[in-house]
Amino acid sequence: MLHHIEIYVSDLERSTEFWGWFLSKLNYKIYQKWDKGISWRLKDTYLVFVQAEADYLEAGYHRKRIGLNHLAFQAGSKEQVDELSEEMKEKGITILYSETHPHAGGVGHYALYFEDPDRIKVELVAP
Repeated sequence: MLHHIEIYVSDLERSTEFWGWFLSKLNYKIYQKWDKGISWRLKDTYLVFVQAEADYLEAGYHRKRIGLNHLAFQAGSKEQVDELSEEMKEKGITILYSETHPHAGGVGHYALYFEDPDRIKVELVAP
């Protein structure tokens, strides 16, 4: 079982707003909060977001470099995927692979793909 994931972000305030909204929809609750970071927890697993130091901001993030490609979360239902898709459109969040949404992962795979403020790809998969 995964214990936690820690992600450095370019703008903690912006990431907190984005991830707080999304994770609350999946029943995550704030677990820890301090001046340089915040975490949300669901059961025994938690996600930590930490403000990157200024010296490390310039390179930015890109999922095609070595390292993390994307984070995938389990939705409660296809309806939840659809609801969050609509809410993201209303918030101006770009849905990736919109031309094949919600089957961008292939036939039989119902999911929403989008990016966080640092362009980390996120997937929400229906059961």
